[in-house]
Amino acid sequence: MASISPSSSNSTSTPYVTDLTKELRLHEVALAELNNHPSSRAVYRKNGNLFFRTTIQTATAMEQKELESAKSKLKGLNSSS
Repeated sequence: MASISPSSSNSTSTPYVTDLTKELRLHEVALAELNNHPSSRAVYRKNGNLFFRTTIQTATAMEQKELESAKSKLKGLNSSS
């Protein structure tokens, strides 16, 4: 796993903010990937330690909801600083 050197990190950045930023990027990438698949294709969604087969529309809606949740957490954290 890549590490960030202290000199390149922001002084106000905490590990929690960094984790939320990574989570945001992961959800954005997942949404981009889902948008590039044909709508008739089935995908698998991880829930806990299990994968469940679902449609792209359902997976996209779930990823969008998680992305909005992570954005609101990050916005709340930034506004309280």
